[in-house]
Amino acid sequence: MKYHKIPDETVRRLPIYLRGLQYLLDKSQKSVSSVELAEFLHVSATQIRKDFSYFGDFGIRGVGYNVETLIKQTREILKLGGTRGAALVGAGNLGTALLAYPGFGTYGLEIVVVFDNNSTKIGKQIDGAKIEDIGKISELKKRGIKLAIIAVPAEAAQDVADKLVAAGVNGILNFAPQFLSVPKKVKVITIDIAMELGRLPYYI
Repeated sequence: MKYHKIPDETVRRLPIYLRGLQYLLDKSQKSVSSVELAEFLHVSATQIRKDFSYFGDFGIRGVGYNVETLIKQTREILKLGGTRGAALVGAGNLGTALLAYPGFGTYGLEIVVVFDNNSTKIGKQIDGAKIEDIGKISELKKRGIKLAIIAVPAEAAQDVADKLVAAGVNGILNFAPQFLSVPKKVKVITIDIAMELGRLPYYI
């Protein structure tokens, strides 16, 4: 499947579509129109059709989308075939919560190793993942792990990012409230929970 240059906002919405479609499939719904999917996800039907049109003609006029087929196609677009291992750096409160979160599996992701600099935590296991010394980050390259999650204090985030990049990681989900400077080949998605919460008073 060959794609044109896809807007980031479209890529951002695809996992939302995937989650909604998976819910419908779990409820034994076999087909869905763009209007029905839009009402369920609170996204415009026109936007849904436009987003999927970048990748091909998946729907049938007057019938809609086959839910199971569209899930398969969306997973293919997002390159979610199989399971991808990810490293987590930071085994504090946030890191521990992320390890317990079951939603990663929906997108074929699994945290397989955790790094921390706290000697009292190193060697322990949390939800099946062993906590290792942060000095072993360099071993990620030989383990073939390309994805990582940063859940450390802001002042440590850049140093951690540098180590991850040096270890061959090219996709980082950053929970630290800190801008990260990385090479262009590395994709960073930053989620600042406090900043997102700070937007809410404006709307209420």
